[in-house]
Parts: sequence; C-alpha cells; structure tokens
Amino acid sequence: MNIKLLVDGGEMKPGPAIAQKLGPTGVPINKVIEEVNKATQEFKGMQVPVEIEVDLGNKTFEVEVFSPPISGLIKKEAGIEKGSGLQAKQNVANLSIEQIIKIAKSKMNNLLCNDLKSAVKTTIGSCTSLGILVENKPASEVGDQVDSGMYDKEIENEVAETPEEKRKELDSYFDQLKAEQDKQLKLENKGEEEASEKK
Repeated sequence: MNIKLLVDGGEMKPGPAIAQKLGPTGVPINKVIEEVNKATQEFKGMQVPVEIEVDLGNKTFEVEVFSPPISGLIKKEAGIEKGSGLQAKQNVANLSIEQIIKIAKSKMNNLLCNDLKSAVKTTIGSCTSLGILVENKPASEVGDQVDSGMYDKEIENEVAETPEEKRKELDSYFDQLKAEQDKQLKLENKGEEEASEKK
C-alpha cells in the first residue's frame, strides 16, 4: 500500500490527517514519523513530498523522499520565505550561477531534463517567476546567456560553491538595488494615495 504525504522537512508531527492515513495500516505511527524526519532532515523549513510504502502483511514500511518543489529549493538557497509579487518592479534576491548549478544538481532526478545545462535553465526559469536576479541580472537574460554558452565551463565542471568575494559583490549590488526599488515603490504608493485623496 502506497501513502503519499506532503510533510514539513525534519518536523513531521502526529496529527489527524496522518493518523487517518496510517492508522488503518497498523504500522507504528511514531516510528514512521521518526523515519520520515530523519530522511527529510536536510530539507528543514520546506514542504517535502514523501511516499510511504506499507507492507500490510508484516506491518513493515519504507520511506521514499522526493526533493521539494524547485521554487522551495530556490527560496531556501536565497534565504527568503516568498517570491516577489511585483517581478517587474521588485526583486527579492540575487543568486550566483554556482547556486543555480547547486539547485539544478539536487533537483536533476525529478526534472525532465537530459543534462545539467537544461536543469540549470529550468531553475533560472523559476527564478524569473519568483523575482530573483541571477548574477546581478534579470534571470531571463541569464537564461539567454546559458543558451549562448557563457556559463558552459561552470556547468560542465559542476561548480556549486560561490567564491566568498563574489558573494560579497552580489550582496552589495543587491542591497543598493533593493534600497532603490523600495524608494521607488514608496514614491509610487505615495502618488497613488495622493491621487485617491483628490478623488
């Protein structure tokens, strides 16, 4: 018997929904929770799809963990809780190509991609919809650069660590940009408030 669950990584807790699904199988629920938490420890703070294969005959079970949705991995890597609702006006993070490669590698098996380069492109596509910059540029622009072979060396060598100096530069660029964007949004909001007051 196969049971599919979406759990909080490393923090699955007993509850009615779990009891309802696992109770009838006769397997010890606390043991299942313990195993799931152990298996999903590295995905703390994220929702993780899990499948529990239960052998009803001898009441044993196996836990299979699938990696979280790609947007969840990107948000974790970027250290943010949610994407931007205003992608055109407001960016929420700035990732390096190395971070993109790291995410693409961890998600490779679940993506319908033939190679790491296409997995990198898929990851960059998700950054576009979340309002995340890559290498100080809009993600869509970096997608084109990946196509043109600009990052082939990093992708072929599977470089997944961002040099410290580069990380500082990316952070510094993003801090300045964020200050500018926040200022711009404040001005726009103020303009809208004044316009509605005049009405």
